Order: sequence, then structure tokens, then C-alpha cells
Amino acid sequence: MKIAILGYSGSGKSTLANYISRQRAIPCLHLDTAQFEANWETRPDEEAKAIVHQQLKKEQWVIDGNYTRFYQAERLAQADQIILLLFSRWASLKRIVGRYLKYRGQTRPDMAAGCEEKLDREFIWWVLYEGRTKSHQQHYQDIAKKYPDKTVIIRNQRELDALYQTYK
Repeated sequence: MKIAILGYSGSGKSTLANYISRQRAIPCLHLDTAQFEANWETRPDEEAKAIVHQQLKKEQWVIDGNYTRFYQAERLAQADQIILLLFSRWASLKRIVGRYLKYRGQTRPDMAAGCEEKLDREFIWWVLYEGRTKSHQQHYQDIAKKYPDKTVIIRNQRELDALYQTYK
């Protein structure tokens, strides 16, 4: 099975990807780990793309993250299931704050070494506004329209909890 998970920041993409990976014994790639090296250094684009390309060659995978330049079209085409996590901006912010409180001063398991959890004005602005422009919203709608038979849209915690149950 190949599963692509996309959505707004703070919606739970990485947590869901880890869960599915463990439950189904499927290799998992968090695109943030392709994008960033230690201490939030941006990995050279060709290296990052090579990491993603290697994952796409596998028989099964779970890949979470948006990054259109990391073979997003190929990921979506190959995926057996596409999960769009489209929580409200306020739900996402609440989740981001909770994540920060849990991992403050630490590196999350789905990040590169030394990428300590951070919460600053710039990121809050991204979660509330910049990451939710009309073009971002339209992009998710376009994905759902192009792949209606394999796209699942999750808009709240109740729906996400129900999705988790399907992977038990």
C-alpha cells in the first residue's frame, strides 16, 4: 500500500503517518526530514529529491508532507490512498501549541537531529494565514477532484479518530 498524507501545518500528518507505518509495517518518510538536515539547515534540493525518489521506488510507503517540488505529482499518482488533513486554522494552532509544549527544547521523532521544536510569530502566522491562502485551498480541492476515488478528507478530530480506527 502507498499512502500520501498532505494538509495544513499542525493537522497531524506526521503522527498519522507514524501510526499507519507501525500498524501496517510500511516504510515511512516525513518530507521535513528530506527538507532539513541537523539544526534546521536546508538540505540541498537535489539531495532531498534523491531521498524522496528512493522512497517512491519501494513497493509500499507512507509519505507525509506537502512539498510540491518533492515529486508531489508522482506521489499522488502512485498513491493507493491520499489523505488530506484540513483542520480549521484554530484547531491547527491549538495542536501546534500542544506539540510545542510536549517537545519544547527537544527534537520530534519525525524531524532531523538538532531541529528543536520551535514556536515563533512567523510560524504562527504561517499556520493561521500564509499556509491557508486561496491557492493552497484550491490546491487541496484540485487533488480531491483529480483523485476522488482514493482521497479521504479529514476536517476535525472526530473524523481523524475514525480514520485511525480503520488502520487498527
